[in-house]
Amino acid sequence: MEIQLERRTIDVHVAYGAGKKLSIQIEPSGFITVKAPNGTSDEMIIREVKQHGQAIAAQLDWIEKSRDALSLKEYQEQGKFLHLGKYCSLSDLIDTTAENEEELRQRLKKFYFASCKKVVSERIPAFQKHLKVAPKSIEIVESSTKWGSCSSKKQLTFNYRLAMAPIEVIDYVIIHELCHLSHMNHDRSFWRLVGSVMPDYKEKEAYLARYGQAMTL
Repeated sequence: MEIQLERRTIDVHVAYGAGKKLSIQIEPSGFITVKAPNGTSDEMIIREVKQHGQAIAAQLDWIEKSRDALSLKEYQEQGKFLHLGKYCSLSDLIDTTAENEEELRQRLKKFYFASCKKVVSERIPAFQKHLKVAPKSIEIVESSTKWGSCSSKKQLTFNYRLAMAPIEVIDYVIIHELCHLSHMNHDRSFWRLVGSVMPDYKEKEAYLARYGQAMTL
C-alpha cells in the first residue's frame, strides 16, 4: 500500500491478524509494516499512518543518513553491517585485526556463509516435517541473482547473503524452496502451498524486492 505523507510517498506493507490493536513497525532497513486487526479498513490504516507521519518521516530520514555514513566507514572497526535484519558493528561480527580491507571483506563473507548455514540448518527441519518433503542436499552458495533454488534432483541452495535478512524473511525463502520439491513451477498450486505455511509471504517477497540490493558486501 502506498501512502502519501507531506514530503514523500511511502510503501507500507499491511499484516492482518487476530490482534486488537494497530501498530506501526519500521525495521533498520526502512521496511514499514502496519500490523492491523482483521477487517481493518484501508482508510483507518492510512489515517493512523498519517497521524504518525512526522515521526515516520524523521525515522526514515535518520535511516537514509545512516546508510550514507555506512558507505564511508564500511570496513572500519565500528562500521555497521546487517545481520539477521539488524545493523551490527563489524567488530561484533568478526575479528577486525587485519592488514587490509580485502582481508576483512573475505573474513566477513565467511562469517555470513557460516551464519546462513547455521540458521538454515536450524530452521529447515520443522518446515520439512510440516510439508512432508526431504531435499537430497542443502548448500550455501554465492549468487547475484537468486536467494535460493531447487533443482530437479531435489538439491536446495541458499544465498549466503540471506544471513543479512530478518529471520522471518529467511524462513520465507526456505519455505519457498521446500515447496518446489512438490511443485517445480510457480503455478497456483505452488503459491497455495506456500501460503498455507506462511500466509503473509508477499510481505517477505516485497522486503527482498525492495531491500535485497542493499544486502551486499
